[in-house]
Amino acid sequence: MPESVVLQIAIVAPLLIIAVVLHEIAHGLVAYRLGDDTAARAGRLTLNPLSHIDPFGSVILPVLLAIAHLPPFGWAKPVPVRFANLRNPKRDMVAVAIAGPATNAVLALLAAAAAHLLLPRAGELAVTVAVIAVQINVMLAIFNLIPILPLDGGRVLFGLLPREPALAFARLEPYGMLIVMALLFSGALRTVLVPISRAVVQVLL
Repeated sequence: MPESVVLQIAIVAPLLIIAVVLHEIAHGLVAYRLGDDTAARAGRLTLNPLSHIDPFGSVILPVLLAIAHLPPFGWAKPVPVRFANLRNPKRDMVAVAIAGPATNAVLALLAAAAAHLLLPRAGELAVTVAVIAVQINVMLAIFNLIPILPLDGGRVLFGLLPREPALAFARLEPYGMLIVMALLFSGALRTVLVPISRAVVQVLL
């Protein structure tokens, strides 16, 4: 494996783990504040990455993307949330869902600020780490806002739709990840996500 790829994996892996762990904790914390303690009881409101890592989404896929010189991307195990426990399930579902992408957006902004501050005074590696952190968090935020259940964007759409359209939309959830994986491996998702992500990254950097 080329040295550059090894270095990229060494940079991407911890940044991706931080991004997906904080994303999932944000879901759990907002759910907890709104009445559901499922994630807390499951021990998922922790910074311990072992509680959140998905073998394929958090390890295998990011490594394969790095080897293929494709943009860094991945996911963690979803935090368990029982929406029926929320004080206002349909409304509060939107807040719980948006918490993850919002966290990644904040992390992207912080990383972009760090990149600008480091640029004139730090070494190339430090700036590279900050830039990759921006890329990872922007990609995660945009991906998770795709309006397909069970992604966060799907939860937001379900919460905003009137009752009957929401119930009809919810019937697609069992097939949601199959649809996402088909879009991902067909290249259709990359065709849409990568240009949007690059545009956002360019604005931030």
